[in-house]
Amino acid sequence: MSPHVVVVDLGFGDGGKGTVVDWLCARGGGRRPFHAVVRFNGGAQAAHNVVTPDGRHHTFAQVGAGTFTPGVRTYLSRFVMVDPLALAAEADHLRTVGVPDALARLAVSSDALLTTPYHRAANRARELARGAARHGSCGMGVGETARYALDHPDAPRAGDCLSPARLRRSLTALRSRVLDEFPTADAPPVDACVDAFTAFASAVAVVDEARFLPYLLAEGPVVFEGAQGVLLDELHGFHPYTTWSTTTFANALDLLSGAEAVRLAVTRTYTTRHGPGPFVTEDPALHRPEPHNTAATWQGAFRVGHFDAVALRYALRACDGADYLALTHTDTPPTDLCTSYQGFTALPVHASLPAQERLTHTLLTERPVYSGAQATPEAISTALGLPLALTSHGPTHLNKHALSPALGGIPA
Repeated sequence: MSPHVVVVDLGFGDGGKGTVVDWLCARGGGRRPFHAVVRFNGGAQAAHNVVTPDGRHHTFAQVGAGTFTPGVRTYLSRFVMVDPLALAAEADHLRTVGVPDALARLAVSSDALLTTPYHRAANRARELARGAARHGSCGMGVGETARYALDHPDAPRAGDCLSPARLRRSLTALRSRVLDEFPTADAPPVDACVDAFTAFASAVAVVDEARFLPYLLAEGPVVFEGAQGVLLDELHGFHPYTTWSTTTFANALDLLSGAEAVRLAVTRTYTTRHGPGPFVTEDPALHRPEPHNTAATWQGAFRVGHFDAVALRYALRACDGADYLALTHTDTPPTDLCTSYQGFTALPVHASLPAQERLTHTLLTERPVYSGAQATPEAISTALGLPLALTSHGPTHLNKHALSPALGGIPA
């Protein structure tokens, strides 16, 4: 049996995880060895763009990015913050692009935290209050979901949707606390949320992870799909421009419980960042067509720069390495290859947010040092010290080339 594959973005997100997961499940329209996608972090703020060979497009947020392949299932693990309302909207769009059964193929851990309209309202109010110091939140309430659960054991979870009385109690407490802090927040009536969330629980399978996951893994190889990127990790990202989620391989390895898996690190052949925060190799003069990533109301501008080997080597150390590299956008002209900064040849990996915040402050004024070489796939593989397993030269699963037997290819 082929091993499972864990897909993680090394950068600031938007590296192409969705198109890689889609390829793993579709395998160029031929074999389909991966029967399910397990989401292991983040929530509805994910935006994994997939385009099919016949031109259909969907931005996968909570549904696994392999769902265009018939029969591929999605499992939202206990590490995912589930937004039932956003999930319903996503399923509605999938129906318009030929996938009518996305919810029927989806299971959710009963322990997964619920993201509600109250979390979203608090998130947006808090971000607006920061003024010019905004963090670049997606405005979806994911960070508030995690924040609230740290302080309140009664935070609503997916399993509560199976008990309307328990769900009503947890939502009532949440709504009251949000309005205490943000009196003008848009907080809909609890009964409306209870009705919507119980309908969600009737449309998907809400399961006991300890019982369900071993069976899912035993059925065959599974793709573990990460959200956002290692440089946004809640502990190792450049604080405070980070997410409230573990974006490394750690959660997936926890869920795998020792089962064999290939750790696949994904990045573009150039660097991007959505929203504010350090970006040492940013170059506004670089033009890269971006049909699915634009400036967003909450996140801010979509930024582009040269390939930053310093930041990605840091990301690899922060997530204890990877097995293989997947490179997307190999059809774009290569950028310059940054191999050091003026003040660093390697970034320190800290274990504390204050130390990360000091590093962030330094990086905001750092300058890149370019090697003189271009960031070709071969140069990137060498700079990161990772064997190249997959290249992507277009948006569909037909535009992929496997270079490693670990992913069904032939070594170059």
